[in-house]
Amino acid sequence: MQETASQSLIRAYLERREALLRFLVVRTGSQAQAEDLIQDVFLRLQALGETETGEIRNPQAFLYRLASNLFLDRLKHDQRRGRRDDEWRRSQADDVAGEDVADAPSAEDTVWARLKLDRIVAALEELTPNCRQAFRLHKLEGRSHAETAEAMGLSRSAVEKYVSTALKHLLREVGWP
Repeated sequence: MQETASQSLIRAYLERREALLRFLVVRTGSQAQAEDLIQDVFLRLQALGETETGEIRNPQAFLYRLASNLFLDRLKHDQRRGRRDDEWRRSQADDVAGEDVADAPSAEDTVWARLKLDRIVAALEELTPNCRQAFRLHKLEGRSHAETAEAMGLSRSAVEKYVSTALKHLLREVGWP
């Protein structure tokens, strides 16, 4: 039985699928996006009729052209969507603050965050001065245990115990997160 033009094109696709996938990964920079596009290539091939596939003289060139065109279409679509989103954000900007409305926390979130911060401050005040200072230097200023120990004139082990005590106390008093 003779192979139809559609079957021949699908066979060419299957033989070159991995190479097409690598071609698209290089262009998109993403394996997931390339997989989506390679699936779109296959769907387009399935949609072609026997008449269209019969006119294709170089299946390999056709496959790469189709993959490239689908990539460019996706790129243009993403750029249009990005511009549209940016325009929407600008149109919704708060005149007073000059920030995007969508990016600002709600009033309720702000109140809850302030209450949580007040509870954290109160819980930290319950700690011993050394425990509080070790926590501040290590967790808030980002110093290592060794740097904190040097700044406080303590052993690294003592600093680790102070920080651990402070974290346990905060977890007990304030909760997570």
